Amino acid sequence: MRALISVYDKTGLDVLARGLVELGFELVASGGTAASLEAEGLDVTPVEDVTSFPEVLSGRVKTLHPRIHAGILARRGVPDDLEQLDEHAIAPFDLVCVNLYPFEAVAEEADADEGEVLELIDVGGPAMLRAAAKNHAHVVPVCRPEDYDGVLRELREGGGAVPDGTRRRLAGIAFARTAAYDAAIARWFQREDAFPQTFVPVFGRERELSYGENPHQRAAYYVERGSRTHLLAHVEQLGGKPLSFNNLNDLSAARLLARELDAPGCVIVKHANPCGVAVADTVDEAWEKAHAADPVSAYGGVVVLNRPVGEGLGRAVAERFLEVLFAPGYDEAALEALVARTGLRILSHAERRAPDTAEHDYRRVLGGLLVQERDPVVEDTAGMEVVCGEVSDEQWSDLLFAWRVAKHVTSNAIVLARGGQTIGIGAGQMSRVDAVRIAVEKARELGHEVAGSVLASDAFFPFADGPRIALEAGVTALVQPGGSKRDAEVVEAVQDAGAAMVFTHRRHFRH
Repeated sequence: MRALISVYDKTGLDVLARGLVELGFELVASGGTAASLEAEGLDVTPVEDVTSFPEVLSGRVKTLHPRIHAGILARRGVPDDLEQLDEHAIAPFDLVCVNLYPFEAVAEEADADEGEVLELIDVGGPAMLRAAAKNHAHVVPVCRPEDYDGVLRELREGGGAVPDGTRRRLAGIAFARTAAYDAAIARWFQREDAFPQTFVPVFGRERELSYGENPHQRAAYYVERGSRTHLLAHVEQLGGKPLSFNNLNDLSAARLLARELDAPGCVIVKHANPCGVAVADTVDEAWEKAHAADPVSAYGGVVVLNRPVGEGLGRAVAERFLEVLFAPGYDEAALEALVARTGLRILSHAERRAPDTAEHDYRRVLGGLLVQERDPVVEDTAGMEVVCGEVSDEQWSDLLFAWRVAKHVTSNAIVLARGGQTIGIGAGQMSRVDAVRIAVEKARELGHEVAGSVLASDAFFPFADGPRIALEAGVTALVQPGGSKRDAEVVEAVQDAGAAMVFTHRRHFRH
């Protein structure tokens, strides 16, 4: 039996090679792999001894040869194939172990040299791996160190043979690897084209989930290859049950909103919508305000804090029923109180990379995918216009806060805020006036003082009826994109009420 080995990542190589030798395999290897195996004291046949041709072009060409590929692709049950092998004195391979140059890792570096990246485009490796996977009925294709132990075990148990099911599974892994590799190369070449003709994102499974949105739906969490960061990057779970599909969906919504809060802040999300958001001088106060914004909806919610959790805050949070708590750290006493809530999933994160501002949003639709640029973070009041009334510094602060929150509420979105706290949210309504009515009624039901609050609307008011409901309730300033045919009527209604209105000239739908 013969094994062809050509690997960049030498992890576990010594164990695999020794195991193959013990099973009676002859080892054939290229370049650096052959040198590594020889350094381990193993007998190795260099590829050039098989091809009778030296490596050329600084190693660019070494395995692209008929004596290599015929040995991989020969079908043992086809007489013509075997006759041709005999005619040309070519010995077949029974196992091919290949992993590829680290193109993705280098290409993802912001300051990567283009010449270096191009040299890391592997040509021979994918060719050998694809050939072995195609001929998996006769050749065992191996491309991941984590598969070495299993392959050796099955070879030992099978007397040198690997079951058909395992061969097929390994072939699938190999083709997925080369497909992902080619996709990464295509993305790199198309990096200046936001929407290329052929869109080739690649996602790797990070973990399986217990179920999807409902118990009868299977689910998993995948991470996009090449992404600067992802939802659970550098996140450690310190307590609680495994994360669910709905937990992750809500956590993503909460983290995206929390990214827009510079001051100590707290975001509570339920069913992918914020139900309580607040900023304050301390994160403890922000938690109190966010929870008080709508304590009924916060029950069983996902909480994201943007400052570490001390003992007092940890004990306060532990008194509430929540699904997930996410924060940049916890002191020992806080963690002790929180882990006592066995149902609470406690996540600590240490984000090392800033989010990719060029990241795209994807949404699955029937038979296709909608792709768009991600709605950018609201930095400041740039581009905003006061169209009536006067806006105080305090109102500007609340308007900007409410506008940021509204951007993350399902449309039609209305957010009432006061003193850095949401007091009423109307989400997902088919009518904007109904969203206003719900936000006002919600605030009143929860005992919040609507008089003196501000309102943010994610899109323009088509009529003056929505603003009038808010103005009658005591709202003193409104922020909205503007752009309606009836803007003049809306502005007039606000002006007549002695309130102020700001046009952002930018919409923030979140369907």
